[in-house]
Amino acid sequence: MTQERDQEFLEFVIKALVDNPNDVKITRTVDEMGVLLTLIVHRDDMGKVIGRSGNTAKAVRTLLRVVGMKYNARVNLKIEEPEGGRGPMGAGADTPRESQNLPATKTVDEAMADLKL
Repeated sequence: MTQERDQEFLEFVIKALVDNPNDVKITRTVDEMGVLLTLIVHRDDMGKVIGRSGNTAKAVRTLLRVVGMKYNARVNLKIEEPEGGRGPMGAGADTPRESQNLPATKTVDEAMADLKL
């Protein structure tokens, strides 16, 4: 694979999604199973990276597979839970967004405007 193209791509996409781009860390390891990209983001950005029902993470993984196919490599993404994270069933797992003091969700048009593409 053209070295680290997958890592550069992931970094670009994730930094465009999060509020704390300076806290994005990606490590890349290669073994017999292919490429493993391990992503660490700020605790407050986990929801943006995972997305509702995991849809954002699934989409990013799909795009990474496409990038990997271009270079005949299998690319996998592991998202590390940050220290102090809530975990899959932690605090607020089924509490309404308003009660958790989370920002309101944005429309697709608002999110695209934020990306300034």
